[in-house]
Amino acid sequence: MSHVQIGTPPRDRGALPSEMAAAAGPLAEYERRLGERRAAAEQACRQDDRLSLARGLVFLAGAGLAVAAWNVPGLSLWWVAAPTAVFFGLVAVHGQVVQRLARARAAVAHYETALARLADRWAGTGATGERYANAEHPYAADLDLFGRGSLFQLLSRARTRLGEDRLAAWLLEPAAVDAIQARQDAVDELRGRLDLRESLALLDAEVHDGLDQNGLVRWSAELPMPVSPARRLLTLAITLAILVAFAGWLLGLRLAFLMLALIAQSLATITFRKHLRHATDALDQAGSGLAILAQVLAIVESERFETPLLSRLRQRLQTGGEPPSRHITRLRRRIQTLHNSLDNQFFAPIAFVLGLPVHLAHSIERWREAAGTHIPEWLEAVGEFEALVSLAGYAYENPDDPLPELAQDGPVFEGESLGHPLLPRATCVRNDLRLDATRQLMLVSGSNMSGKSTLLRTVGINAVLALAGAPVRAARLRVSRVQVGTEMRIADSLQDGRSLFYSVVRRLKSIVDLVGREPPLLFLLDEILQGTNSHDRRRGAEGVIRKLVESGAIGLVTTHDLGLTEIVDALGEKAVNVHFEDRLIDGRMTFDYRLRPGVVQRTNALELMRMMGLEV
Repeated sequence: MSHVQIGTPPRDRGALPSEMAAAAGPLAEYERRLGERRAAAEQACRQDDRLSLARGLVFLAGAGLAVAAWNVPGLSLWWVAAPTAVFFGLVAVHGQVVQRLARARAAVAHYETALARLADRWAGTGATGERYANAEHPYAADLDLFGRGSLFQLLSRARTRLGEDRLAAWLLEPAAVDAIQARQDAVDELRGRLDLRESLALLDAEVHDGLDQNGLVRWSAELPMPVSPARRLLTLAITLAILVAFAGWLLGLRLAFLMLALIAQSLATITFRKHLRHATDALDQAGSGLAILAQVLAIVESERFETPLLSRLRQRLQTGGEPPSRHITRLRRRIQTLHNSLDNQFFAPIAFVLGLPVHLAHSIERWREAAGTHIPEWLEAVGEFEALVSLAGYAYENPDDPLPELAQDGPVFEGESLGHPLLPRATCVRNDLRLDATRQLMLVSGSNMSGKSTLLRTVGINAVLALAGAPVRAARLRVSRVQVGTEMRIADSLQDGRSLFYSVVRRLKSIVDLVGREPPLLFLLDEILQGTNSHDRRRGAEGVIRKLVESGAIGLVTTHDLGLTEIVDALGEKAVNVHFEDRLIDGRMTFDYRLRPGVVQRTNALELMRMMGLEV
């Protein structure tokens, strides 16, 4: 195996303290930080134990003094004041220690997860992005973009649905060259900001799949519906009447006045029910995930950036007044108070008397009227920032993976020492390959399990990383903007009544339909036209490949049917045969996964059958 280690040189800009501290490398820096966070957690844990004991002792002392004062004549209850004050002081201090302990433990978990990624033990941790999986997408399923052990799970550090959405969109669609370059610059600036990524990871707001901040965008786009002045004045007048009637009842007036005022408030509430129901239904979606959104916004607002893309993202949050994080926090509190005024069994009666639902609904609509136009821009900035942070975290943890060189003219995909980023570095075998206008097709032959499919996925997933703005698993990669199209994991469908061959042809048709568009096609076809006889397969494969090549597309096709390798001869210099080999050593099949020129000279199907105990 070969492991080429070439670092990406830093761009010419000033380094932040966290970047300078991280210069030793991700493993050493993560271990150092993990040790510090564990020490902080242990110290906070000891303080937590001591304060818990002190609180208990002070409480017992206060209780003992209270009992003594109650039973001993001449002993004043004022003796209980001192331990009571000490007890509440300890409660306040203890609360701060508990927060520090929780934060320190979260930091420990954060760096333990980071070290697990460096040790290739990351599969199963973090968001899988399964909601973005689409079997009809040109390459997502074949390249393991989403799901357990996927590229998305390896990359994502997002704390909001907005960041996950944006990262998924970047993986699913090739960006323009200028956009890719801007992302590369931003990733380069962010890669060393470990403190920033730790702050995002340690945010304490609730995060789960049910929280989707996109509902806020939809809500903000609707027309505001402020409560009419007449309704608000009526509610205020009835509230004042209830308070006056209640005070009068306490002074000896008849209860009937209070009852009439409460009946009036009930009737006003009933007539307002439709408006309130519409408002709360919309707010159920708009209020999803506002706490974590406000916290992420506050972090972005506190940062200063140099690269153009990050500077523009920061500028979107400058509204000339209060920062967006405070606006969002205010909205979240109003929504929470509105829900409490309707659902909380203790607060709802008070809210009813005061007419709070009317006033809260109006204040929320006024908030939408004032800040709603800025919401899409704020949320877009958050999503893009979190996607960039995800790519920057990956870049920092993989310092040997360079940012690719972007070719303006294409199509071209030229890689040196290409490897698959989802495979452990210790077992990942690297290969070189070149595809461009002079060599459009590489037809890969070889036996089963020799590495053909992995090569296709290696090319495809590195193209996806490159066109998203991320580093690639290679010593060097030069790539133009291309549209990846794959045909690999095809199966028949009993439910849909589709045979394997029908499914293969259907998928191939969708790939062929991509030719002639922008950007040019990078096709990756595994065991082309499996599921039919060799004669039809040869003619069909040659027709499809010829059309792809003549249209200007580039790509790889794998096969273990050696008859298909003759297609290369008909295409001249635009195509080459390459292969993987296997060896049978002491009854065991071995592979070196090295790409070699020419057609494979041996196959392993019969040997494999004999090894499994089948007589052939």
